[in-house]
Amino acid sequence: MQISTGQKAERSIKGAIIAVFIAGVRRWNPGAIVNAVIGFAAAYLPDIIERQYDIKFQPWQRVYTGIAMLMHAVGMLGPYDDTWWWDHITHTLSASLLGGAVHVAAQRCGRDPQRSVLTAIVGGGVLWEVMEYAIHGLTDRLDLEPVLIPYSARDTIVDLFFNLLGALLVLLFGDRLLQNFIQDTD
Repeated sequence: MQISTGQKAERSIKGAIIAVFIAGVRRWNPGAIVNAVIGFAAAYLPDIIERQYDIKFQPWQRVYTGIAMLMHAVGMLGPYDDTWWWDHITHTLSASLLGGAVHVAAQRCGRDPQRSVLTAIVGGGVLWEVMEYAIHGLTDRLDLEPVLIPYSARDTIVDLFFNLLGALLVLLFGDRLLQNFIQDTD
């Protein structure tokens, strides 16, 4: 059986996430470990969704999902602290994944996706930022290495801005790029 380029890319991405996990264990970096585990599991979401809902992802959509997960995991090894734009990219990628899923769900239910996507991204983004502060506060109290780090109020606002950028990209290109998930209602 010949493996497609998309399948090779997916396997490479999953292998890279495993490498981040190993690096996280070697450095005893709980943030990298947790993000790698979550990212590895999330990289299998297209397989699960395809089986559960009888839909088919395009190879680029599968790779896009994996890249988003890899970017988060790698970020915990240093790029979140060392590369000023890394957090912006990961928030945009994550928001576009969530926004894409909400876009498809809204269209499948016969609703206009614009309000649903914006509500999910704004609400999800605010919940995420609150969770970052809560987890950081808890790890501080327990004298543990933080898994998530809120840097400042300005950082939170910038994160929410890039979440909105991800939502905007979905609203601009979602009808065309997510067409393979939309059921015909005719």
